[in-house]
Amino acid sequence: MSYLDQLFSLQDRLVVITGAGGALAGSLAQAYLQAGARVALWVHRTEACAPLQEKFSPLATNGQLFVTVADTNDANQVDKAFVATRNALGLPNVLVNAAGGNQGKSPFTDLDLDQFDRVLKLNLLAGLVVPTRHFTRIWTAEGVRGCSVLNIASMGSFVPLSGVWAYNAAKAAVLNLTVGLAKEFGPVGIRVNALAPGFFVGQQNRALLYQEDGQLSARGQNILSRTPFGRFGALEECQGAALFLSSDKAAGFITGVTLPVDGGFLADNI
Repeated sequence: MSYLDQLFSLQDRLVVITGAGGALAGSLAQAYLQAGARVALWVHRTEACAPLQEKFSPLATNGQLFVTVADTNDANQVDKAFVATRNALGLPNVLVNAAGGNQGKSPFTDLDLDQFDRVLKLNLLAGLVVPTRHFTRIWTAEGVRGCSVLNIASMGSFVPLSGVWAYNAAKAAVLNLTVGLAKEFGPVGIRVNALAPGFFVGQQNRALLYQEDGQLSARGQNILSRTPFGRFGALEECQGAALFLSSDKAAGFITGVTLPVDGGFLADNI
């Protein structure tokens, strides 16, 4: 193997990606498979399994791919999915917490408390706490070292984005818990880091960023005016950062870090 292959190959990694039906999760799945990892995709709905199996099977060789159902807000479902994954591929050593999303935007005084609760649970409990607790319990009980967790943070982890109160609160907590868990599990050889994607156009936010005629919305214009690169990101631009942070050779002494992939959004100033 070349030097770069030795440093960045993930052939020794078994990666579980939660929320695998999302666009970012799918892009990361492609990257992990192409880097040689075995990959388990956990999805929320049964009907999503077959399309993902068909989509990613061409990138998987020798049984590298496994797709199963898991509501990661439910500890029992996480346990069942973990057992199924272990039976199919072996013991996972990388957890990518990609479950998450937002539901709506409003002034604070019009806040829907039920919606706030759902978004908070989706991004914080399902998106980090429940699966991470399960994985780290097993890793520590079995004395497995060299494992890692990759959380998905946000620009809202650093600065509040207007009108998305629950999403901001949850993603700020993701950043906080990434640091706390890194300290908690560093002594037993488990790394915990996070990616903080900037603004990428997807199904969930397209209507916020673009008008029906394809022109930028006011919000889209405002975002690009504060992004030094002057454009939205491409999902593939998160792949390198994820592979780097998941490689125990390339990033084995890095933990507690939240890495922005944002075109300079957080560097904006007046």
